[in-house]
Amino acid sequence: MEFIDESYIASLIDDDKLNDHAIQREAIQKSKEAKGLTLRESAALLNISDPEIAEELFHTAREVKEKIYGNRLVLFAPLYITNLCVNNCLYCAFRKDNKELTRKTLTLDEIKSETEFLVKQGHKRVLLVCGEHPKKSSMEFIGESIKTIYDVNINGGNIRRINANTAPLSIADFKTLKSFGIGTYQCFQETYHYDTYMYMHPEGPKRDYAWRLFAMDRALQAGIDDVGIGALFGLTDYKFETLAMLSHAFNLDQRFGVGPHTISVPRLEPALNAPEANNPPFAVDDESFKKLIAVIRLAVPYTGIILSTRERAELRREFFKVGISQISAGSRTSPGAYNESEENHEMEQFQLGDHRTLDEVVKDCCELDFLPSFCTACYRSERTGDRFMELAKSGNIGKLCMPNALSTFKEYANDFASAATKEAAEKFIIKEVEGLEGATKRKTDEMITRVNSGERDVFF
Repeated sequence: MEFIDESYIASLIDDDKLNDHAIQREAIQKSKEAKGLTLRESAALLNISDPEIAEELFHTAREVKEKIYGNRLVLFAPLYITNLCVNNCLYCAFRKDNKELTRKTLTLDEIKSETEFLVKQGHKRVLLVCGEHPKKSSMEFIGESIKTIYDVNINGGNIRRINANTAPLSIADFKTLKSFGIGTYQCFQETYHYDTYMYMHPEGPKRDYAWRLFAMDRALQAGIDDVGIGALFGLTDYKFETLAMLSHAFNLDQRFGVGPHTISVPRLEPALNAPEANNPPFAVDDESFKKLIAVIRLAVPYTGIILSTRERAELRREFFKVGISQISAGSRTSPGAYNESEENHEMEQFQLGDHRTLDEVVKDCCELDFLPSFCTACYRSERTGDRFMELAKSGNIGKLCMPNALSTFKEYANDFASAATKEAAEKFIIKEVEGLEGATKRKTDEMITRVNSGERDVFF
């Protein structure tokens, strides 16, 4: 675990030299090359307190994100299949000692029904989530669940990519998980601060810090191309958490040639009968949260940064502007909740901040000049792992993503959008296509024509 060097990270946080405006501006200037930053440079940017320099940071983060990914925002929804768990995490409603939580594990028929709901909303990718329970979240059940989700097809509408958030696995089990056809494997360390981690996880398999920390190594060794890391902000000092998570990303990149495909940045939110969730020990204010998102974007510019519906709509709009590239929309955080009229708070993992439907989020994205993307082409065209990273790091991924994003967005607009959202989408698509040139424009026009003629899942 030596790559999470707590003493070195603490020394960076306490280094007054990194408050120097010249050092901070130099780091921002370097970041414009979209080649990343060192841990020390990242620490300098986390120390920014001058409003003018902060604005420079935010502007550059959006600039770098758009240089690599354009104005696209990838959309997905979580699909919880069980909330049974053998861990006792002090910040989570799913913890085993929570006797007030209504426990539920979905049947395959219920998973099919949940998937049908999401497909009818227009979703094309889901994040499969389950509590950490060796029997209720067995590899056999996860495999059957994934097959059930992929098998749903409603008039050409279907889930085309399933990412998986499960307990850390052995290499053998990761190989099995890969055989199910998943996209990214996702697992959060929650907190990288060892003493805090041990306090927050008093019992259960999750108490093993190292087993969780090296989950991504085992996944990559098992042949899973893309992995997603994350921290739960609010458990310890956000500067430490950000720098430790970046240390993890740098280590993966150095050892495997690919950094994390995604980094998630959830903030601690209230949760039923979870003692540390309702009064976060290190609550992160909105401006600091915005800053840490921007710093992650500049430090690891190739990585997709995920923002969940934990955040309120008005805040999400602000955070989109500083480097976010993937968002959940129309989310529910308990098993079976999509087919309920409203979220059952006695079953959910945490409280949501953004309760808007997918349709409302899509319309809002258009009005904010962000392209809602439902594209899942890379995983089915073998642009994963080091192949994806090479394209992302060189700034060439957008040449492939833009036509695919526009064709899948056109599919959404034609099949699922409300009248108001479809009108906004059509105007947005026309504007985006007009901004393209040469072969990219010709290819995009051709793909949109095919979608308008009735073809579905048009990509290259």
